[in-house]
Amino acid sequence: MDQPPRSRGLGRRALLQAAVGTPAAVAASSLLLGGTTAEATEATSGPADPAAARFTLAVMPDTQYLFDEGGTDPEPVRESLRYLLRQRQEDNIVFLAHLGDVTEHGTEAEMASADPVFRAIDGKLPWSVLGGNHDVSGDDQRGDTPFLRTFGPRRFARSDTFRGASPDGYNTYHSFRAGGRTWLVLALDWRTSDKGLAWARQVLDQNPGVPTILTTHDIVWPNDDGSATISDNGRHMWDGLIRRYDQIFLAMGGHYWPAARTVQTNDHGNPVHLHITNYQDRYYGGAGMIRYYTFDLARNAIEVETFSPWLLSKRNPSTLEAETRELSGDVDRFTIEIDFHQRFPGKPIPALPPRAVLVPGTVAYWRFEGKDGDAATAAPDLSGRGNDLAVQRIGASGPEVLKYSAEYHEAQPAHGSLRFDGAHDRGAVLHTSASAPLATMKFQGGYTLETFIKLPEPFVGDHAWMGIFSWEGRAGDAGKDGGWSQDDAPCSLNVTSERFLQFVVYPVNQNDDPTCWSHALPPGRWTHIAVVNDGHHTSVYVDGSKIARNAGLDSNGISTVGKPFAIGGTQGGGKYGQGFYGWLGDTRIVSRALRPDQFLTAR
Repeated sequence: MDQPPRSRGLGRRALLQAAVGTPAAVAASSLLLGGTTAEATEATSGPADPAAARFTLAVMPDTQYLFDEGGTDPEPVRESLRYLLRQRQEDNIVFLAHLGDVTEHGTEAEMASADPVFRAIDGKLPWSVLGGNHDVSGDDQRGDTPFLRTFGPRRFARSDTFRGASPDGYNTYHSFRAGGRTWLVLALDWRTSDKGLAWARQVLDQNPGVPTILTTHDIVWPNDDGSATISDNGRHMWDGLIRRYDQIFLAMGGHYWPAARTVQTNDHGNPVHLHITNYQDRYYGGAGMIRYYTFDLARNAIEVETFSPWLLSKRNPSTLEAETRELSGDVDRFTIEIDFHQRFPGKPIPALPPRAVLVPGTVAYWRFEGKDGDAATAAPDLSGRGNDLAVQRIGASGPEVLKYSAEYHEAQPAHGSLRFDGAHDRGAVLHTSASAPLATMKFQGGYTLETFIKLPEPFVGDHAWMGIFSWEGRAGDAGKDGGWSQDDAPCSLNVTSERFLQFVVYPVNQNDDPTCWSHALPPGRWTHIAVVNDGHHTSVYVDGSKIARNAGLDSNGISTVGKPFAIGGTQGGGKYGQGFYGWLGDTRIVSRALRPDQFLTAR
């Protein structure tokens, strides 16, 4: 999906540029955008949030022309590093990776020039660096060099993210926490030897399944159309390391220009994204250009954008400065789609015993654990309130319409579910007896109704208005004639043919039927649903987020009519005509309004 991402950063940077253009804002912008005052140099935001589903990996390529004995100007690099420190919290920057060629000739003098510039982020922003061909020569068995003495393992020994180095010191690995999980960065020398690759394989063998980003200096070269081809050195790394380890999903290097990218398939049948990130051919040696890889685990995407903080800070940019400060071509600003949850499932959340989710006010709790594929029978009410469920099949349906399944939502307390194979005049429901407490409870103090569902992928067939759960009977039996139909069930949660949720209830205090509507639910993915009523209004939550189309009408209680509560269908006129189609997991009913942090997904 090569569409420009909607970026907080780009919009914010455009706003800052506008601010710099006004005289009153010039003084403030020297602090905000990297002026020369001491305050600007030291300005640092708070730490990144390791639990947030959205986080940023920053990348800095070949800075060599800005650290050149023949004429050096480190200010663009210095400003980029200041920017990253200032933006660390807002953009949730978890790591910075330098892709090598820090300097032009790799001399003691050039390393001495670069050293204090990067020292500004030591201990403040986790980062890595590796040797490029202008920093070192030969392969990683070359021995001592000014680069190794300046940017070798000793520099990172006290870093919280540094995990180790190869015996030669030129290959390092780092780990950081982001999106609630651990990630690895392998920073490999521009010419990694067979010994270096063996060390890297050992690192990955010791960290199986941990999503890994490989950084090096030379991995692919550009083609004329913006695509890339694996270089000779890249082929050595691909065959000796990358293709074998499914946990490597992104690899990037500099060295060549212009920027380019390609996708290769590894030995496990999964894509590996290979990128050139290098701007030394651009104005002012690349002007300290940085690239953001913003991971969005909720959207299963990585948004990529490229810009120069130093050029963005210019009050009256020249033509060259203006055209270089942000790059918008399809090799510089794009989106990578990757299903992180499928590619890197991680360790499952352990199951919880029933007692762990019996919060005060629980009046019913069911979980569905049986041998995968066996026909389902009954489900006891684990709250101990006597709302046990028994199976009733719709029409002439056989046992195949309701089976136990080993599938479950990752945050579900129990590791099991029911697979309903319902359709028109087909399916099954589990319902209480008419004498169960739920049959007559009115819930005038509020309620929370929760369940987990997954719709099949593809979602085909006639499954309109299928019920997820409901109370049996007719609204007319409760004296309600102001809603859609007196044949409506007193309360039900349903799915339309467009996969919208519909929660409709006939409350005690209304003759009408306040109805809530969700967005279209995605097929093939588990979803947690919670219906919360505080005694006056009802709100439906999908995966912990409140939907927009919640009913505004005052709603108190549920007009039950002494009929069973059921899972897997909704009656019309007192009869079942449509069975649920999909998976259904743990279901709980609580006689009060719960907060999202008290839902079944809470840990």
